[in-house]
Amino acid sequence: MDVASLLLELYDRIPSLARDAVEGLGADQLTQRPSADANTIAWLVWHLTRVQDHHVSELLETDQMWVEDDWARRFGLEPDSGNTGYGHSPADVATVRPADPEALVEYLDAVMDRTRTFLEHLSPDELDRGVDRRWDPPVTLGVRLVSIADDSLQHAGQAAYLRGLLGG
Repeated sequence: MDVASLLLELYDRIPSLARDAVEGLGADQLTQRPSADANTIAWLVWHLTRVQDHHVSELLETDQMWVEDDWARRFGLEPDSGNTGYGHSPADVATVRPADPEALVEYLDAVMDRTRTFLEHLSPDELDRGVDRRWDPPVTLGVRLVSIADDSLQHAGQAAYLRGLLGG
């Protein structure tokens, strides 16, 4: 199996997990919390998508879909390219309020389409390219792609767990 196929297999698992976590839920269920400082299903799926959108757009040296398209409005948020959910307080988590599950799934699908196109053309030699020199050692493209997938899968699993916990 070539590297592009392997990464596509990994990334293609994300949308179905996220979709299963949100399908059929209303706005109240998407934003329900098991405790006052817990994340919501909506926030978890929004965050995993924002991180992928942010990081992949950086790799492609292009604008984020969050800023470029009309996604922020569908979540009641500003199109702030730096707002990915990192460092969010409980009050910040509460601001992520999609009208319905479709907003979450459609944003993820749009971001995944761009990610898939990027991964389809990836060669093994490119994985060693340094993409973030703020770390020691510098982060390579391969490490960044694994990190994005890992973050997405963890948050999709948390959303699924939360749905079960809340009886969704």
